Amino acid sequence: MATSLEPSRPGIVTTVPHAITWFGSASKAKPVPAYPLVSVSSDYFRTLGIPLLRGRTFTKADREDSPWTVIISESVAQRYFPGEDPLGHHMKMSSPTLSRIPYMEIIGIVGDVKYTALDSTSAPALYQPFTQNYDSRTWLVVHSSIPPATLTRSIEREIHNIDPEVIVNRVNTLEQLMSDSVEQPRFRALLVGAFAMIALTLAAIGIFGVMSYSVAQRTGEIGVRMALGARRIDVLRMIFREAIALALLGIFFGTIGALVATRSMTKLLFDISSTDPTTFLGVGLLLAIVALIASLVPAHRATRIDPMNALRCE
Repeated sequence: MATSLEPSRPGIVTTVPHAITWFGSASKAKPVPAYPLVSVSSDYFRTLGIPLLRGRTFTKADREDSPWTVIISESVAQRYFPGEDPLGHHMKMSSPTLSRIPYMEIIGIVGDVKYTALDSTSAPALYQPFTQNYDSRTWLVVHSSIPPATLTRSIEREIHNIDPEVIVNRVNTLEQLMSDSVEQPRFRALLVGAFAMIALTLAAIGIFGVMSYSVAQRTGEIGVRMALGARRIDVLRMIFREAIALALLGIFFGTIGALVATRSMTKLLFDISSTDPTTFLGVGLLLAIVALIASLVPAHRATRIDPMNALRCE
């Protein structure tokens, strides 16, 4: 997996099947649920921008013949080391395929990462140095400002210069992977957005029709008001007050309906609540503006009423 980033900042990552882990020592073991064990290079966290919260990352000193080390994600630290420092504790893998791995010292804590999809929760993870637990299934992550098309050819050429028999199976940018991850939610959100625009247009047409009818029905009243000295600005204010009153009534009942309906849209949202107050305030303000715009023409017509003609009609 190569991303459009910097050749001087590569990160290598391999995956190892889930394994049940233990924290503690051989005599005082504490069983922990299975978590993914990921083998990475020392530059992996910096390349992907995964923050180091405590401790250190891997270095060249973390070799197969040196004491084995492991880095845990923030959620693992919070769940199994509440109120204490996990650095210096040891853990071991129980999987038969990983039984050769000795107890590993926890040397660092990094931020959580969403490894499956953007709509998933951040997954707890364990990280080992690439030099201590190598796997043939390897991904190369590259951070560079060079265009992806140009960078891809350079990366493949360098890989084949090292080993001509290596097969580069798949090349993707992180942007493309993230886009693919939200393809279906994005389509559903666009569909809902399209229906929302249609509803907003119908609301504007409805307000325009109601206000036009109201002005036509009150032609005589408006004529009397103007004959008694009401100014055009006073008539405009009267019409706009009616439009705002209608809009506020619609916003009130619409907000109640939205609070109920948005619960079914939770899966379409990322890092935002279905009852986000900023969104509700923004939509309410938008509806009020639409109501004012829709009432502009009826209000303008009301100011052009001739008092004498209006009284004559009455």
